Amino acid sequence: MKFNRLRVLGFKSFVEPSEFVIEPGLTGVVGPNGCGKSNLVEALRWVMGESSYKNMRASGMDDVIFSGSATRPARNTAEVTLFLDNSDRTAPAGFNDTDELQVSRRIEREAGSIYRINGKEARAKDVQLLFADQSTGARSPSMVGQGRIGELIQAKPQARRALLEEAAGISGLHSRRHEAELRLRAAEQNLERLDDVVGELQSQIENLKRQARQASRFKNLSADIRKAEATLLHLRWTQAKEQEAEAKSALSTATTEVGDRAAAQMQAAKDQAVAAHKLPELREAEAASAAALQRLSIAKGQIEEEAKRLAERRAELEKRLSQLEADIARENQIVADNAEILARLDEEERTLNAEQAGAADRGVEAKAAFEAAGEKLKHSEAELASVTARRAEATAERTQYERALNEAIGRRDRAEARIAASNAELEEIAAKIAALADPAEKQVAVDQAVGALETAEALAREAETAVAEARTAENAARPPVQEARSELARIETEARTLAKVLSAGTGDQFPAVLEKVTVERGFEAALGAALGEDLDVPLDRSAPVHWTQIAPGPDDPALPSGVRPLADVVDAPAELSRRLSQIGLVGEGEGETFQASLKVGQALVSQKGALWRWDGYRASADAPTAAAQRLAQKNRLAELEAEAEAARARLTSVETALATAEAATRQAADADRAAREGVRAAQAAVGAAREALARAEKAAGDLVGRRTALQEAHTGLEEARDEAMEAVQAAQTGLGNAADPAALQEEVGRLSAIVATDRSALADARAAHDGLAREAAARVRRLETIAADRKKWVERAGSADTHIQSLRARREEAASEAAGLEDAPAEIELRRRALMSQLSQAETLRKAAADRLAEAETRQKTADTAAADALQALSTAREARARAEERVMAADERRKEVEARIREALNVPPHLVIQHAELAQDEPLPDLGEIERRLERLKIERERLGAVNLRAEEEQKELSERLELIVTEREDIIEAIRKLRGAIQSLNREGRERLLAAFEVVNGQFQRLFSHLFGGGTAQLQLIESDDPLEAGLEILARPPGKRPQTMTLLSGGEQALTAMALIFAVFLTNPAPICVLDEVDAPLDDHNVERFCNLMDEMAATTDTRFVIITHNPITMSRVNRLFGVTMPEQGVSQLVSVDLETAEQLREAS
Repeated sequence: MKFNRLRVLGFKSFVEPSEFVIEPGLTGVVGPNGCGKSNLVEALRWVMGESSYKNMRASGMDDVIFSGSATRPARNTAEVTLFLDNSDRTAPAGFNDTDELQVSRRIEREAGSIYRINGKEARAKDVQLLFADQSTGARSPSMVGQGRIGELIQAKPQARRALLEEAAGISGLHSRRHEAELRLRAAEQNLERLDDVVGELQSQIENLKRQARQASRFKNLSADIRKAEATLLHLRWTQAKEQEAEAKSALSTATTEVGDRAAAQMQAAKDQAVAAHKLPELREAEAASAAALQRLSIAKGQIEEEAKRLAERRAELEKRLSQLEADIARENQIVADNAEILARLDEEERTLNAEQAGAADRGVEAKAAFEAAGEKLKHSEAELASVTARRAEATAERTQYERALNEAIGRRDRAEARIAASNAELEEIAAKIAALADPAEKQVAVDQAVGALETAEALAREAETAVAEARTAENAARPPVQEARSELARIETEARTLAKVLSAGTGDQFPAVLEKVTVERGFEAALGAALGEDLDVPLDRSAPVHWTQIAPGPDDPALPSGVRPLADVVDAPAELSRRLSQIGLVGEGEGETFQASLKVGQALVSQKGALWRWDGYRASADAPTAAAQRLAQKNRLAELEAEAEAARARLTSVETALATAEAATRQAADADRAAREGVRAAQAAVGAAREALARAEKAAGDLVGRRTALQEAHTGLEEARDEAMEAVQAAQTGLGNAADPAALQEEVGRLSAIVATDRSALADARAAHDGLAREAAARVRRLETIAADRKKWVERAGSADTHIQSLRARREEAASEAAGLEDAPAEIELRRRALMSQLSQAETLRKAAADRLAEAETRQKTADTAAADALQALSTAREARARAEERVMAADERRKEVEARIREALNVPPHLVIQHAELAQDEPLPDLGEIERRLERLKIERERLGAVNLRAEEEQKELSERLELIVTEREDIIEAIRKLRGAIQSLNREGRERLLAAFEVVNGQFQRLFSHLFGGGTAQLQLIESDDPLEAGLEILARPPGKRPQTMTLLSGGEQALTAMALIFAVFLTNPAPICVLDEVDAPLDDHNVERFCNLMDEMAATTDTRFVIITHNPITMSRVNRLFGVTMPEQGVSQLVSVDLETAEQLREAS
């Protein structure tokens, strides 16, 4: 592919559509600083997939959109399109059907960017891989931006390896390997999860098989429980109906009793009403007499209160007359005092007016003296200021000359001291240069350290191989350990579960005989069918039901011929021996044959649990009984204990093998660490030797440079010393000519004394003037106060006369009122005596009415008691009837509750429950307690089964299908992991081969270009820090003409720039890219080296198909390019692109 042109719209400063044509040869881009040249390069990198806004010199990716200027608004979008020539069909398969590719990237503010290839949306990764496969891209070495040379100089060896990877064309290989490694890790994690799921599913399937067997037994027990529940419900329904009939009879009796009690209560209420009818009239009479007595008592109290009030009023009038006499005497005294005070105020006013008349003349004299003293002080202070200023100028001039003299002497002394120190340091540097070690000896030490490093690396590789083999053996020994541990854990878990189940049934007071019975494996169902519930009977004689030992009798019948006794496979207590001796074992099809020949009490069972009894009873093999299950669990527990012992032994064996393998791995790892330590020590020795060589070379260069700098500084110090001596002489001359300030000091002292005297006189005059003013103001304020006091005392004298007249009038009114109260006490006494006689008569009438009322209330209380007793009896009867009604309701509720329970449990009418209970109509009903106990026993037996999964068989089938599917997926993942590992190994192998091949080519090109740019000298590249080329670092050793070999960091700035440029172009020539952008790479070069750089550009343009874009400020470079593009900024913040084809222009000039 070839780059044809770049179209930019709204990107940074290129607001208008601009097209940058990229033609074969050298294309130059010129323009002043800040006009937007680098924005053109960044647009090219951006469209090739640059994802870091920092590399775009922005604080966010939206900053690449034109942000506006003084005359243009900001844009919301930016778009860059790159046109590629694909006539050679080297594009990826998905885009290789057209001659031209258009790769565009468009960004919208706050909405992200979109890539398109030929108008179709594409991922950023697709665009990056497209350019990476062509050995170019946003971060390709062919895009040499500003500062790239400096970054390469300062880069670490590991970072420089990226140049070799670009030259080898494995940048895309790295990306694909990273993707493969991520997929591999994800696949391995999925495989681990599937292994866990497979183990869990297998365990669940085994559990479901056991649950299916339990579910069958659960269903049989549930049927028996339903039958027992139906019987129990029928009994309860019958009982509820009987209780309801009894309650209704009791309700009828209680209703009759309520009627009788109601009639008695009505008669008692009638008697109570007759007695209550006479009470109101008597109560009214008693109330009327009591009211009359109360009114007379109130009138008596009023008369007594009136007498008391008249006495208090007379005392108050006497006290008031005494107070009025005292007030009249006090007011007469106030009138006499008022005249005396007014006379004193008149005398004081005349004195103050006389003093105020002479104060005006004294104030005028004091003001004139104060103004004269002020003028005199002003004149003396002006003379003092003038003399003081002249003295200060003389002092400042002398001080300035003294300071200049001291500074000049200091500079002269410092310069002489530094000259002496410089001479001493020059002598010391000369001695150090003579004592420096020979770099050839350091080079020999470096070669020896490199040889030791190669030996240590060989040993490390051998140790690494041994570690890999030991780890392979350890990994092979680890799965058996995990399998053995899982098997042991499974066995122990099952054993613990069975032990808990078995121990749960041994907590009864009388342990069943079942706990002491053992049976051979496989015959548990036979024993359970033969003995059934009899196995739950204990041996303890204190139990209400128990087994007793009875020896077999001589008349006991023998089992049919050919029938094996069940006792042969059962180990049971002696109490069961006679029972077991009459039970035989037969095959599944032999029971019916031998049943007819059985004697009384004999039975036959099959191994699966079928039963044939002597009396014709036949029971087919069904789910095992609880006793059979318990026996099977005991047998299984014994087997598990034996299996656990074997599993522990097997685990011990494989753990020993694993420990041996781990010890071998640790030993090999220790050896590997020791070998790696040796490699690191050898690498450190090589580094130390190289650093010693570098330090020796650097020390020589540093000392020579330091000596040159000291010599230049020595010359400057001598010039500074001479200047300081001239300054000393000038300062001494000026100091001798300066005026002496001591002569002016005496005049300053004399004038200061005069100023002090004048200031004192001014202060005295100001004090006299201010004192007279304050005294005059005080006299004015006192005269105003006297006038106000006089007015107040005159007003007070007038009000005192008026007050005396008012007091005399009030005294006459009080004396008249006291005279009117003299006859009032005799009148009140006459009224009180008449009232006391009426009060005695009223009390006699009230007492008679109260007695009549008390007799009537006694009769009423007797009637009330009789009525209350009758009402209580009625209430008791009603409560009895209510209780009877409640019993009827309760019985009805119980009947309905039983009927609802019947409908809920059996979904049949209550009268049909007897059919579900399998009871005859004329059959006596069984005992309710016995049925409840039997139902409880059945439920306990069902509970012993524990949690039962009725869908166990269906779930087992579903899990088995799921397990098959997961196993298939697991095989697919294992195959995918194998392919991914192979692909990663293939990528690593291909990467190493291509990197080593590219290293040889780059090293050759680098040596050639180094000699070309430097006009001689030698240089080479080295892979260091690792034996794996994909992990190694790239070191540069250069020897410019006339110098010793040294690392890149020890070269001068210009030499470093040329060396880095030679490396970049060597990488470029190894794997030429379609385009190469050089952004001001010639800036650090002088004119001679710029000529060499331009010659190299012409050579590479002629030998490759690469199109070069060079951004430069150098006129030599401008003159050597084939065409020029100029970037200008006609208005602030807006860039514009113009072009000139120099070859065409030259042809036109020659033609003209």
